[in-house]
Amino acid sequence: MTTKKAIIFSDLDGTLLDHYSYQSTAAELTLQQLRNANIPVILNTSKTFAELEVIHAELKLDTPFIIENGAAIFIPINTFNSQPEDTEIIGNYWVKSFSLPRQHWLNLLSELSAEFSQFYRGFSSLSVAELSDITGLDLAQAERAKQRQYGEPIQWLGDKVTKKAFIEQLVELGASVVHGGRFIHIEGFCDKGQALIWLTEQYREYYNSSSVYTIALGDGENDTPMLEAADIAVQIRSPVHDFPTLYRQYKTSQSRLYGPQGWAESIQQLLAEQLLAAQQGSHSI
Repeated sequence: MTTKKAIIFSDLDGTLLDHYSYQSTAAELTLQQLRNANIPVILNTSKTFAELEVIHAELKLDTPFIIENGAAIFIPINTFNSQPEDTEIIGNYWVKSFSLPRQHWLNLLSELSAEFSQFYRGFSSLSVAELSDITGLDLAQAERAKQRQYGEPIQWLGDKVTKKAFIEQLVELGASVVHGGRFIHIEGFCDKGQALIWLTEQYREYYNSSSVYTIALGDGENDTPMLEAADIAVQIRSPVHDFPTLYRQYKTSQSRLYGPQGWAESIQQLLAEQLLAAQQGSHSI
């Protein structure tokens, strides 16, 4: 009998990290149990590579991670038996890119600057201190957040009618416009779901098994493609917005608690037997 292998894909802000404090304390025990059970946790976020390297270390993860809303996957070298096709080596990672670089999208924004520039502030124009004030990140965290490689987040300052016209023009110019927890992301036509599908296929080949199944957890609109693509979708309750609409009607749940508390609650419910077995196994060693 083939044992099904779970892979967890998780958003960060508002999901595994608290919306206000950016802390993951409530999920730490569950993360430890997942490590004991050899269940990979793949961070799939709008954050940058610079941010993810630090957060990855803080969460004691050694798995691949997905940056900037699916723009690229960073796979620690030797995660799999061989380098996946269509990846390049950057530092200690095999990297799969799905998007054009940031400068392309900055150039598009400049084409619309005369009409719309007074209605938004982009990361590229914000100082580290200004971004820190907007987000609540400390200065070091804000500095890492500014190191975008594939897209440009903006803070919208105008009204809804103007925003609609702005987005329509960007789409006509070939951009994808994604609403995150705090910012609108101007980027290529890639998303968290596309990245999930590609990386899951690498794990299937690695495990030599079609019995891999995916669990995705997220709270925001930009998590919707990931939640739609996963075998099991978990929407995490947010203190600042309603649950985004999902089209799927099967294997979908909504957490009762917020952020990392809801994350841990949901994982425990879905993987109770595996986590308990792993915990008992670690105690018997």
